[in-house]
Amino acid sequence: MDLLDSIMSKMDKPPIVNDKQKKMLKEQQKAVEEARNKERERLNQFRKHIEERITRFIQNVSLMKKKFEPMDRVARNIVRDVADIAGLTTYAFGTEDVDRHVMVFKKEYPLTEEELDAYKNGEEWDPEKAKETAFLKEKQQQEDKARAEEFKKKPGSSKFIEKYERLVGKETGKESARILEVNKQFGFVRSELKKDKRTIEETLADIRAKKMKKEQEGVDEDETNVSDHEEKA
Repeated sequence: MDLLDSIMSKMDKPPIVNDKQKKMLKEQQKAVEEARNKERERLNQFRKHIEERITRFIQNVSLMKKKFEPMDRVARNIVRDVADIAGLTTYAFGTEDVDRHVMVFKKEYPLTEEELDAYKNGEEWDPEKAKETAFLKEKQQQEDKARAEEFKKKPGSSKFIEKYERLVGKETGKESARILEVNKQFGFVRSELKKDKRTIEETLADIRAKKMKKEQEGVDEDETNVSDHEEKA
């Protein structure tokens, strides 16, 4: 026996598979294949069902959008694929594994960013309410613009704005001046405007300067009194 035969004889031999084990393995493989075929058939049937629903939606001229029930990711992909082939616009909204669903829209539907935002926030879209909101927003903008124009025409407004421009810059100064002027008209001053925004060093310097000024005024007053007394004497 040569060296190679000696090594081979010491190696573990592969396990022997008996007929019973072979049969069990074959049955397992068959079960897996049957499960795959069953799932494939289920998805094919689901796709046909979605195709029928999409077709009815397209043929119904009174409908411009359609909301599907919540589905898993695979089902949603089938819905979107069928809708894309049919020339529809699709979006998915909601939380995964909770209420994630697909909505389809006909190409001629005037989908707006406001409506999309409503769906993204989990809200129902109300066209009438949206019109009212847009009207109120436009009205508020016009009123703000009119107040700004009226403010510009007031005597002294330009000087008031120029003062703030020197302090905080041109653009910021104009805006701050307008806000402060409006607040003054209604007797209201924001708490931020009441706060002393000086640093500690600036505050101490101001205190020392005021103290020195007061002491100097006292010295000047004493010298004046002495001079008056000498003149009288």
